[in-house]
Amino acid sequence: MSQPPGQQPLQGGFGAPQDPQQGVPQQGVPQPPVQPQPPAQPPVPPQAPPGQPPQSPSAQPPQVPPSAPPPGYGYPQGPGPYNSGPGPYGQQPGPYNSPPQPGGYGQPNPYGQQPGPYQPQPGPYQPQPGPYGGYGYPPQQFPGAPVPPPSGGRNFFRSTPGLVTAAAVALLLIGGGAWFALGSGDGDAKPTAGKSEDVEPSASEGVDQGDGTGGGREEQDDLNAGRKDGESKVLWLQTNDVDLPRNGADVYGPWFVGDTVVKAMYRQIVGYSAADGKKKWTLPLPAEVCSAPVAPTADGKIVIGIKDGTTDKSLCNQLQMVDLKTGKGGWKKEVQESGTFDILTDITLAISGNTVTAARTGNSNAYRMSDGKELFGKLPGECQPYAFAGGAKLIAAESCPTGDYETTQNQIQELDPATGTARWTYKLAKNWEVDKVYSIDPLVISAKNDDEKSWSVFALNANGTLRSQLAGGKDKFAPRCGGGFVVFGSNLEGCVGVAADASTFYMATEAETSGTERTNKVVAFSLDTGKAKWRADAPAGRQMTPLRMEGGKVLVYLDPTYDKGGAVATVAASGGAPTVLQQHPASTARIESSFYSAELDYVDDRFFVTSGRVSASNDEEEMKTSTMMAFGE
Repeated sequence: MSQPPGQQPLQGGFGAPQDPQQGVPQQGVPQPPVQPQPPAQPPVPPQAPPGQPPQSPSAQPPQVPPSAPPPGYGYPQGPGPYNSGPGPYGQQPGPYNSPPQPGGYGQPNPYGQQPGPYQPQPGPYQPQPGPYGGYGYPPQQFPGAPVPPPSGGRNFFRSTPGLVTAAAVALLLIGGGAWFALGSGDGDAKPTAGKSEDVEPSASEGVDQGDGTGGGREEQDDLNAGRKDGESKVLWLQTNDVDLPRNGADVYGPWFVGDTVVKAMYRQIVGYSAADGKKKWTLPLPAEVCSAPVAPTADGKIVIGIKDGTTDKSLCNQLQMVDLKTGKGGWKKEVQESGTFDILTDITLAISGNTVTAARTGNSNAYRMSDGKELFGKLPGECQPYAFAGGAKLIAAESCPTGDYETTQNQIQELDPATGTARWTYKLAKNWEVDKVYSIDPLVISAKNDDEKSWSVFALNANGTLRSQLAGGKDKFAPRCGGGFVVFGSNLEGCVGVAADASTFYMATEAETSGTERTNKVVAFSLDTGKAKWRADAPAGRQMTPLRMEGGKVLVYLDPTYDKGGAVATVAASGGAPTVLQQHPASTARIESSFYSAELDYVDDRFFVTSGRVSASNDEEEMKTSTMMAFGE
């Protein structure tokens, strides 16, 4: 194997489970994949949530592909290349009517009216089938991987932007009609988000403390009636109050600005009081929300993507700035097509400083947050971004043409958010794709190779050189990454189960089963060597998920079980048992575990659980679905 010029080989790396430190891998050279694991076992009852863990990352930071596959890590074996067993985040089969996928999505298509994870149990307090005792988190086959196309293999449309074939056109034209014609023309002539002055919030009736439906103090008191000494209070519980289309809708957010928590769903954005759950404002929208960043600007501004119409052929090409403090709409912009095959059915948004980016396969645009002015579009050279990660830095995952649809070439760049100028470039080996960005600062990247069914996690220095590659050993890991299903692009952000400080990266392992109980660990890796520093066990019968760093410690969430409420805790940077900060009531554990694809947030000593999608089999159950729950003192 060759190594990149001017870079020295690293010690350690991912090897076979029997010898996690085999050999001296060169920098940037992925280890060969190992033999698949046995198929997943059938799910077990909710009190012992099912899960077939993904394997440890199986390769070095991809630079040069391996030549021969020895035994070792890879995807667990099962029917088809993307079979996924039940995961620690719940036996929620995946949503897109495809064979089981790496992200754990193996359920019938909810958009085809098949039963699946978006169909809640009767009643507002009923949990979905199983994760962590009830979470609807899709299991991960390898951490952070986006759902691949139903046929398996790499995402052709993302990987080879220079090769759009008749198959892509056929996909866009399914159902008849001229798809591309719908994406052109004067934006003002379409049913768009409207001019900024037309987008104003409406006054919202106060929602009484309780279940979010205006039931008042009785419901609030009922939720806390069984609370024991030492347990926190249920501050409020919201249930759905939006008449949704028959297949439901994704939830974007929540975002926290002062004492306001905001989420977007379907054709509205709503701001709630974080203290009591009452609505502060509602911003109606003319069409469905189709994309949003994971975080707003420091001053509480965000840009969301809205469809340009209300049909199933509508494009996700309308950008609307919103002030989350007031609920007022600001500037509006249409993402213009760039060339015949600029596919705007999917875009992903990221914010870095005063810049918001809109990315999709082969094209991207950047706009100034303050006024919507376009800052840059196509970058110099042949390699173009298909996704961004924002925050303290603007990181671009880019695809480069190879002239061969069987071969992909990715690279990573840090861009100047104001100009798009590259500050450095890190090129991956062929057929390795950037999958997720687990941390921006320090920069920790997940990459995958679909052909070899291999996965790698590595850290880069501030100048874009390789810092380390994680040596996974025999552990199996289970980050959970949201962002929904994206065909023409990728979501790089939004992962939990991971955290990082300046010197250490923390990641949750898959659950291990002992009898009817399941538990896991958090493993700390040195970002300088890639080697494991320590492993901290979750409490017996519990699983814990790193959320972020808090005061120099790892903030974790302890999942609820059938007889215990969830909890917020910290693990010291040196390891050890978790210290509980907030214990949730056992009496509401079933409600706490009922949220599908839950978002977990701990802000100002309050803990929020928010459903990632709302759907039901009928209108009555839809309006009983729990959508957000808050705990505090």
